[in-house]
Amino acid sequence: MGIPVRQAVRVGAYLMKQKLARREKFALTLELEPLFACNLACAGCGKIQHPASVLKQRMPVEQALAAVEECGAPVVSIAGGEPLMHPEIDVLVKELVKRKKFVYLCTNALLMPRKIDAFEPSPYFSFAVHIDGMEERHDASVCKKGVFAQAVDNVKDAQRRGFRMTTNSTFFTTDTPQSVIEVLDYLNNDLKVDQMMLSPAYAYDKAPDQEHFLGVTETRELFKKVFADGRRKRWRFNHSPLFLDFLEGKIDFGCTAWAIPSYSLYGWQRPCYLMSDGYASSYRELLEDTDWEAYGRGNDPRCANCMAHCGYEPTSVLATLGSLRESVRAVRG
Repeated sequence: MGIPVRQAVRVGAYLMKQKLARREKFALTLELEPLFACNLACAGCGKIQHPASVLKQRMPVEQALAAVEECGAPVVSIAGGEPLMHPEIDVLVKELVKRKKFVYLCTNALLMPRKIDAFEPSPYFSFAVHIDGMEERHDASVCKKGVFAQAVDNVKDAQRRGFRMTTNSTFFTTDTPQSVIEVLDYLNNDLKVDQMMLSPAYAYDKAPDQEHFLGVTETRELFKKVFADGRRKRWRFNHSPLFLDFLEGKIDFGCTAWAIPSYSLYGWQRPCYLMSDGYASSYRELLEDTDWEAYGRGNDPRCANCMAHCGYEPTSVLATLGSLRESVRAVRG
């Protein structure tokens, strides 16, 4: 199964509305970062490299909701940092669910036992737990032993409580086809999460580990082997089939980073969640004052090895909408 039917229908209607209004650029998913602080220091992430004064800040709920309303995206991915460190994260989620936004709360899951009673299961709400490999691989990725076991226990507890559980896995050059297959099989068949997201790692310039980011050729070779022999069909991905085709090199797309804008304590990040070329004060300013043609593979060297979902998943979704065959394929998975 691909994207959940309720979400696919709602997003499809939203996209048709944009098409009828002849809007060329619009938000599909908002990457919302209400804080940068985290309780882990992962080697492949540069978020906690912000100044201490910034790490102490927490975005007010009203400010976050205003950003969601401003861009109009039907899907909101709450990231960070670790969102569960925000004292009013439950309030924010409740308000977004009330507005019938599809909310994915990205978390390392360590704080879930303390926070989970503040949340309620809803078809509009999912925990998105970061799992970057089996136990040894994941604990090495987050630079702390025991995290995998705690995360798995907390996912199982949330499942017993009726929450929709998804995972998000990032892969590096240290991964092999077999290690990727093993973790996807485990998440799909043993942990039985509702859906999985995956992405090749992007080379954050502030990340402590700069040696293990995948290039385009390496990414395609990895996923071509991972998806071989019909394995793709047996895994529950929260991706469009065309994005998975893109990862294994069956199709190529241009970047549409404007469709997954990032809003944080600094404002609207230009041009995307992964790169920081300044900030806009509004989503309209981000759209109108960013030279989008200057970015993407072949334009900006920083984009040369990027195949991340924030740039290419929306392109695949737009391509899916433009094809009846691909639309049916997306619903069937």
